[in-house]
Amino acid sequence: MFTFFEDFLERLTELHQDALTAVEGLPPEALDWTPLQKTTGDMNSINVLVTHFCGAERYWIGDIATDDVSGRERSTEFQAAALTAEQLATKINLATEYAHTALKKLDLDDLSVEKTQLRNGRMATVGWALLHALEHTAVHVGHLQITRQMWAEK
Repeated sequence: MFTFFEDFLERLTELHQDALTAVEGLPPEALDWTPLQKTTGDMNSINVLVTHFCGAERYWIGDIATDDVSGRERSTEFQAAALTAEQLATKINLATEYAHTALKKLDLDDLSVEKTQLRNGRMATVGWALLHALEHTAVHVGHLQITRQMWAEK
């Protein structure tokens, strides 16, 4: 495997480990709790955050970068509820395994291949899709960590 993909997977795996740490040991009510629900109404629970970032990763790495269609239904990710910490850990671990398997199919020349048109009309390359997956996951892992902190302080 090329160094770029090894580095990518190292960063992604580290983010997944941070996500596992954020959900570890939380009771079910914490996983479905939505911070600031009464004041903003637009924050997500830990169940939603994990389900969404795993779904988005699968889409950008699988559907876009490697042409492995998932049948993702994005809207359902925001309805995730009543999952346990163990179930979330399984989702995260499966996402890690999938990324490691999928990226073995790529080489450096694939990074510049245009794959999809974004909402703004711009074409996205495989490289862009991979970097977006990493960036998107990092943002939501940060949300997970903050949500856990807020739960602990409530």
